[in-house]
Amino acid sequence: MPTETVRVDWLAERIFLLRDRNNFPVVMTQPQGVNGADLLPLSLVGCSVWDITNILHKQRQQVTRLEATATSQRAPEPPWRFEKILIRYRFTGRDLDPAAVQRAIELSETKYCSIYATLRDVVEIRSEFEIVQEG
Repeated sequence: MPTETVRVDWLAERIFLLRDRNNFPVVMTQPQGVNGADLLPLSLVGCSVWDITNILHKQRQQVTRLEATATSQRAPEPPWRFEKILIRYRFTGRDLDPAAVQRAIELSETKYCSIYATLRDVVEIRSEFEIVQEG
């Protein structure tokens, strides 16, 4: 089983420097950095769009733009557990096949996205998409 290590360094007061396994930096603080809790839904949509764009590219779908949002609902009391996440995808491209887009999303959710696989049994995750045809 491969192991991966990420790192966090406390810089000052409430400022933390996060580094991914490739040493890429992310500043976590408020209000001028990422909120730690936002990293979970960001990871989820980041993982899924990575998979989806790769799948659609292999299917020769002509995606020219992809936007994704993750809207979260969390418990009102500490530890403010994530309860629901709705992912909305907006695909723009030429002659995009809705069935191919739906299949790419399903493959990400059921087979490829490690974040989705980790969360799906403990957080209600739904997704929806729209397609904007160019030309």
